[in-house]
Amino acid sequence: MTIYDVSKQSGVSIATVSRVINGNANVRPKTRKKVLDVIAKSGYTPNAFARGLGLNTMRTIGILCADSSDIYLAKAVYYIEEYLRKNNYNSVLACTGYDIENKKKSLDMLMSQHVDGVVMIGSNFVGQSVEDNQYILDAAKSTPVMLLNADVDSPNIYCTLCDDLKAMQDTVGLFLDKGIQDVLYLYNSRSYSGLKKLAGCQSAYLMRSLPIDTKYQRLFEGARDDVDGVVKFLESIKAEGLKFSAIVASDDILASASAKFAIKNGMKIPDDIQIVGYNNSIISVCCEPELTSVENRLEKMCAQLVKTLISALDGEEPPQKVVFSGELIQRASTKL
Repeated sequence: MTIYDVSKQSGVSIATVSRVINGNANVRPKTRKKVLDVIAKSGYTPNAFARGLGLNTMRTIGILCADSSDIYLAKAVYYIEEYLRKNNYNSVLACTGYDIENKKKSLDMLMSQHVDGVVMIGSNFVGQSVEDNQYILDAAKSTPVMLLNADVDSPNIYCTLCDDLKAMQDTVGLFLDKGIQDVLYLYNSRSYSGLKKLAGCQSAYLMRSLPIDTKYQRLFEGARDDVDGVVKFLESIKAEGLKFSAIVASDDILASASAKFAIKNGMKIPDDIQIVGYNNSIISVCCEPELTSVENRLEKMCAQLVKTLISALDGEEPPQKVVFSGELIQRASTKL
């Protein structure tokens, strides 16, 4: 029996069950009795989720991150741990890699430590089917699960994300509105976020009744930080005879590699080729010229995620999804 089962049998939300367990006065007597009756009949024993009573709570949050060497994910870990400390919570970090079985094992490890909640950083933890996400749904039956930049609609799962589809749609649309249709879209992931960005690129064409040419949408399947590999990949595309006057990349590493490709091949930025990255990371201002990039509000997303988590642990009913809008930060690599 889990808090999820008590919620289901009582016909109330998980947050309401938590308020009853914590002795919160903001519960109607009839509702309180119904929940307590279910608890009494089932023999349910609150775990660390019921932190208001101090029952087995460690005031600790488990954090899952696929790759701590990834600049975006590492920054997210930093922000989340910082905001957790401000709320008097500790954290346990597990770096899972990208293999699904390792992700499941790491989540099981954290759950065995009776953490008060779980944070999954990055959209690579979320699959495209219910079966892919079952391990997340199972964890949410006993503790709040927070997803950063991913979306799963299920009880006790809270999502904080950037509208990557709209941000990429708007970015590519700026080129199309200036008559620049030979935009090469370069991406390196088929994660939830990666597919949303790809869909945004495609929708920019569809909104303007322009044909989608898949030759201009290229997936780099090498290592995420293989800059020289990206350069060679772009050179192979150029050797095919495909002409492009702009590159929109799904992250700043790809964009910086695109700048290296352009310089190596005698192209002037932004006169001969314009380049846009994504995430507005430190990489975007370490290039010459500095890169135009989409700001996806990472710090604000992390602050909101922790705020939502604390609210859920306090037995309140926070929003299950908070969506931030991206913003294009224009620098010297474009002339939009």
